[in-house]
Amino acid sequence: MKAIIVDDEQRARNVLSNLIKRCDLHIDILAKCSCLEDAVKEIKELQPDVVFLDVQMPNYAGYEIANFFDEMNFDIIFVTAFDEYAIKAFELSAIDYLVKPIDRRRLIEAVEKLQNKIEKQKKIEDYQVLLNTIKEKEFKQIILPELGNRRIIAINTIIAIEADGSYSKIYTTENKPLTTSKNLKYFENLLPEDISFFRSHRTWMINLKYIEVINKSSLTITLAQNITAKISRTRFSSFENTIR
Repeated sequence: MKAIIVDDEQRARNVLSNLIKRCDLHIDILAKCSCLEDAVKEIKELQPDVVFLDVQMPNYAGYEIANFFDEMNFDIIFVTAFDEYAIKAFELSAIDYLVKPIDRRRLIEAVEKLQNKIEKQKKIEDYQVLLNTIKEKEFKQIILPELGNRRIIAINTIIAIEADGSYSKIYTTENKPLTTSKNLKYFENLLPEDISFFRSHRTWMINLKYIEVINKSSLTITLAQNITAKISRTRFSSFENTIR
């Protein structure tokens, strides 16, 4: 694969370049850039397969790269110092990232993940979701794999998520239920705690904003669009405290 490294610190560029060589990842480093403006020029001229892109740089942050392209025919692996908010944004946007100082095993994992793609899906929307999330400091959208595609979903439209084996079924206000390869634990860890989601049962996660009827005797919760979710007896007390 052909790659470009973008980082405003020369030492960081050299460290990553040397690490890539030592890991024998079969990556040809075409250029090393110290700012996003130079990187955009090099990307357009050299046509890399992947760009290792630092998040925090002068003038333009790495995630603003989406503003410079109408179409992106290359992949990006973001490199960032530890920032819990930024990392959550990357995960919601389904975009790969490395945390400084870069762990050798994590680098190999990210590159292998890239190499194993059967078909590259270049979607400017993925990066726009990331850009909007970080700029507005608010989690509004999530990108999910769905039967070979990627669906952008507004988080506030999710009514409930139901476990379906190792998959999950997502009920929203806007579309018919969609099935994704992510399990329920993934969503429990991913969705921010302050946006009204509650794990009511081992097979259900609900959006408290859409509750219509609570039935304690049958341990069920009726949500918008007549969706009936379960609530476990052990979670009921915590649920009552949450909705007070």
